[in-house]
Amino acid sequence: MAAILLALAACQPSERRVGWECIAPANPGGGWDLTCRSVANVLADLAIAPGAVRTLNLPGAGGGVAYAHAVGRREGDGAVLVAASPATTLRLAQRQYGHLTERDVRWMGAVAAEYGVIAVAADAPWRSLGDLMAAWRIDPSAVVASGGSAVAGQDHMKLLLLAREAGIDPRRVRYVPFDGGGEAMTAVLGGFVDVFSGEASEVEGQIAAGNLRFLAILAPERQEGAFASIATAREQGFDVVWVTWRGFYVPEGLPEERYARWAADLERMGSSPEWERTLANYRLRPFLMVGSEFESFVLEQVEDFRALSTELGLLR
Repeated sequence: MAAILLALAACQPSERRVGWECIAPANPGGGWDLTCRSVANVLADLAIAPGAVRTLNLPGAGGGVAYAHAVGRREGDGAVLVAASPATTLRLAQRQYGHLTERDVRWMGAVAAEYGVIAVAADAPWRSLGDLMAAWRIDPSAVVASGGSAVAGQDHMKLLLLAREAGIDPRRVRYVPFDGGGEAMTAVLGGFVDVFSGEASEVEGQIAAGNLRFLAILAPERQEGAFASIATAREQGFDVVWVTWRGFYVPEGLPEERYARWAADLERMGSSPEWERTLANYRLRPFLMVGSEFESFVLEQVEDFRALSTELGLLR
């Protein structure tokens, strides 16, 4: 928590904001950054949320710096959205944001979803998830993985669940966290780590360029289109599914009419042909849930993740 507070102290809110702001709780190149920039573009194109807009990258503490910023410095601010995903709810479930809880913000809405993926460098010795798991079982300390979430965050959790499925002690998984999927991919490409755990949209460009290789997609069944050739973990004998929704929260203290207006804006955007094209462009799946329904969904997910984290020995 001390690290969150130190970083928060350096993040003074703008005194002269025009339009609205989207906070991405990680460096450029990852899923939270994509969430902010894609939604901002479509809202601007549709003139739903007119005025100047900027994406503010506020990395640190697995989203904790941005969360503390929203709670401590943006209360009642109706001109800001903060990107969120299961990485956020997982950290809250594990009480990783200090004294802050899932009830210290208002959960605004989700607008897209995607499945987790496991990828390696194109010249890695493993051609399938089974190959990787076989090597991992022999010597868990020899495989180092990376992701854009903190330790015990969602990218790490995917690996822990795979390890459990493979009969590997989750405590022996070596994981290096980065502030965003972009940095984690750079580490794999540079040979500093062996495995990337993230989302499909984060790695598609590097896959297309021939720099990375998919080993598995963590979907319940084989996908269509660009991902049709990627075997699921379940197909390869490892029953792990991870769905990553892409959405937002807003600061507490927002007037109800402003909260309702944001919900209506996101619902209109999420139902538009422009957003449908954006989803297709980034290989995202439709997932539109806003307002009170989304708040209930998030609070239930936090409780589910709390139980799972306890089961895996990450929370007492």
